[in-house]
Amino acid sequence: MGRADERLGVISRRQILRAGAASGIALTLTRLALAEEPGFASRETLPGRQRWNPAAGGRGRIDALPKVTGAKLYASDFRAADLPGWPQNTSHAMLIRTADATHVLTGVDVSLLTGALKPSVVVTADDVARMGARVPEYYAGDLLCPVGKTPLYLGQPVAMLIFEDFDTFDQARLALRDQAVLKFGAETGPVKMPNYGQFRFTRVGGPTPDAPDVYSPSKNGWVSPGFFENSGAPIWPRLPVPSGAAYAEAASYGEKIRAELDAKNPALLVLDREFETQSVDPMALEPESGLAWYDAGGKNLNLVISVQSPAEMATAIAYLLGNAEVAFRPAHINTNFASCGGGFGGRDHTPFPLYVALAGMFFPNRPVRLANNRFEQFQLGIKRHAFKMRTQIGVDRATGKIVGFAADHALDGGGLANFSAQVASVSALAALGIYYAPKVDLTTYAYHSRGVTAGSMRCYGTIQTMTALEVQVDEICTALPLDPIEFRRRNALAAGNRNLAGNTYVVSIRTPEILDKLEKHPIWAQRAAEKARGQQPGILVGTGVACATKNYGTGGDSCLGSVEIASDGQIAIYCDGAEMGNGLGTALANRVAAHVGGVADEVALMQVDTFGPLDLVSSEDPFTIDQKTQDAGARNPRWVPTISSATAASTGAYVGTHAVAEAARVIFRFGLWPAAIELWGIAPRDPKAKDWEKARWKDGQLVMPGLTPLPLQAVAAKAHARNGLTGAMAHSFNRWAWARATFAVGGQPWTADIDALAVRRGTGKFVRLDRSNVKFPPASLNQSGPTYTTQCGTLVRIEIDRATGALRIAKAYSVLECGQALVPEIVLGQAQGGFAMGVGYALLETLPLYEDGPGNGKWNLGQYLVARGSDLPLHDLEIEILPPVDPAEHPKGMAEVNMIPVVPALLNAIFDATGRRFRSLPVTQSLLKQAAREGSPK
Repeated sequence: MGRADERLGVISRRQILRAGAASGIALTLTRLALAEEPGFASRETLPGRQRWNPAAGGRGRIDALPKVTGAKLYASDFRAADLPGWPQNTSHAMLIRTADATHVLTGVDVSLLTGALKPSVVVTADDVARMGARVPEYYAGDLLCPVGKTPLYLGQPVAMLIFEDFDTFDQARLALRDQAVLKFGAETGPVKMPNYGQFRFTRVGGPTPDAPDVYSPSKNGWVSPGFFENSGAPIWPRLPVPSGAAYAEAASYGEKIRAELDAKNPALLVLDREFETQSVDPMALEPESGLAWYDAGGKNLNLVISVQSPAEMATAIAYLLGNAEVAFRPAHINTNFASCGGGFGGRDHTPFPLYVALAGMFFPNRPVRLANNRFEQFQLGIKRHAFKMRTQIGVDRATGKIVGFAADHALDGGGLANFSAQVASVSALAALGIYYAPKVDLTTYAYHSRGVTAGSMRCYGTIQTMTALEVQVDEICTALPLDPIEFRRRNALAAGNRNLAGNTYVVSIRTPEILDKLEKHPIWAQRAAEKARGQQPGILVGTGVACATKNYGTGGDSCLGSVEIASDGQIAIYCDGAEMGNGLGTALANRVAAHVGGVADEVALMQVDTFGPLDLVSSEDPFTIDQKTQDAGARNPRWVPTISSATAASTGAYVGTHAVAEAARVIFRFGLWPAAIELWGIAPRDPKAKDWEKARWKDGQLVMPGLTPLPLQAVAAKAHARNGLTGAMAHSFNRWAWARATFAVGGQPWTADIDALAVRRGTGKFVRLDRSNVKFPPASLNQSGPTYTTQCGTLVRIEIDRATGALRIAKAYSVLECGQALVPEIVLGQAQGGFAMGVGYALLETLPLYEDGPGNGKWNLGQYLVARGSDLPLHDLEIEILPPVDPAEHPKGMAEVNMIPVVPALLNAIFDATGRRFRSLPVTQSLLKQAAREGSPK
């Protein structure tokens, strides 16, 4: 299903710009970039107006130069003095957070801050209530815990202190360190809340893998249990009650599948195993921070923040303040979006900017900075879910094929809902990995706890479920016995086969090629010889393999993009996607260059109100809308299911670049091509005038067989001279397929994978074109589960020092596919980064869930270990990227799948070295030392 914004009002441009309409708040959203340049418009773009473009030669990153030269790009870089029109001095705020979530809060005592250290403003829950702030539904829960209540979770903010200047703020922070500022009374135990979500996914396949299902989520719909134990855990068995027929049907099939696995059939090998994964932090390089300045006289709230979901956050802040008392209700909110210093899901729908906005409102006329240090980021930042899993896999001993699969998952969601329900569903639908099984029954639920909030994080729960799967598969291979790659080959889901949800993938499936690559690689082919040769008295050697698949997209994605070309051939791109180290700006530039012949001179990300000429509207929720409502909306030529989505779920390459690519195609077909045929002297009725699809750009020149190559500058100049089409702006929507519509461009019909289009001629203004024959993907696809996926396989060879337990990765190899790689160097960098994160997750990183964990405010990098260069095979990591299946294959999201197989490959290598199966993470050096001493070379 992907990430569903089920707790959000649907974001439309009209809603964004008129959010809080009853209170008259107007919004603008702008991308913030280089502060050294005087004009704000020129600061918005990368690499910047008149700046050297390191990517113009076809290589390098658009944002490389400002990043490596230390330009101000990130929210944490900025102070008020950096921003034109702002007051020069910056005030500073801090949040007081609780380390107790089992006692009633009775008070906040900051009396030790006296004299010069006294805060200018102390904000409590009572103040927030008096101002009339509303918490957006998605962030449901008290922003500040009120006195008289037990905190909802560890690390929950209780108060905000604001100081006039940094020196006072800094001294006060030191004075408060280790002081009991918060007072507590009676013990109540943790607050009990309903689960965030629970689902049962059951599938009974037809007689062949591609035959229609007897029963499946895609065919019959998603189901959830309606009854719960006193502990809050769902009651999964079918109950003898008249209600819940849909769930009862799924439970009946599921119980039959489990009975078959429990039947002790001698023809089947059935392994029943448990596996646990830990809570970890995204560990983005930049802790969250922001600036707010409320100009009370003009009633303007100005913000500098960085998030993965700009439009959603702007709407959330407008809702927060839209019904406030007059003194706290801005008439206009101008939100400036800076680049994220790392995202990994931790900046997707984070509540932190809400606190930044409150800081500005409670200290009017003075810019206020709220910034987490690393202790505070650990305490409040979104975490990866800890999982507890039980999995049964039944395999036919004669054929080595999986015949049945059953699993139960429980996710600790922490204090706020975030995307816990969606992580539960996505991870469950991915739990069968690359394999086909004719019978599947899987239950999953995400529950509230007093832990720090868990939510959207790289891999979105799939690394937890597929690690458990691939480790169990390795054990099956040992038990059968059967070569691990041959087992995967026999059981791999083929093109046209139905997956766990009961649907089929609509993209290429490259698993057979990946398995062939893994099998032939020297790490695998020479594993026995290397084990024998490398087995020294104090060293254990092991080799591990794993393979994974990961969906990209959410099933409700949208993107906005525009492209403009000047008379001198300079190209500008605008997009609503977020930059968070993913190289989106360069991917946009390269994808557009294929259509208009040059790498962009300017790329502006995180734009929203730039696309005003489209005048889009929306209603409902794209994930839950029914077909009748969608059909009614589609009759309005400005209506789309959703307008702007978060940059998440590996959507950058496929979704984030789509609208600008389509805009660039329009410019070429109706602007540059007519100019070119005029330069070539081709008459409009000459058959060659219709051969635009045969034209190609090469080294900045438009090339056609038998014709003189034309430089881009000459073609652009001619397009402007004839007042041709020189700009296009588009919107796209994807629900496992692109929306498609027809537009009249220059009197000619143009059908494309977009649902809104505006064009510009010469240097004129953009004009919206009405669409016809629009076809939005059917609403029924909301229950289909993912239909886009990509694959990756990993091999590792490790050496373990028997005396110390130290593990060295001697060699590693990952092979992945991503369709058309827009920027191969960035794909390589993503794979290298994913490998490093996988090593950290497997061997090093862990956070206790409750009082000893990050919610106590005492965690930093002294306790939390991340992978360093010494933990990685810096010179012995090989990454292979498969070429696209054909030149027309679209880019596929790969930023998550490359991390997943690293973890089980390491665990399988550890078993090969020590003979010990680990079924929980991380496998630390102390655990390895014990296993190495007990193990012996096999």
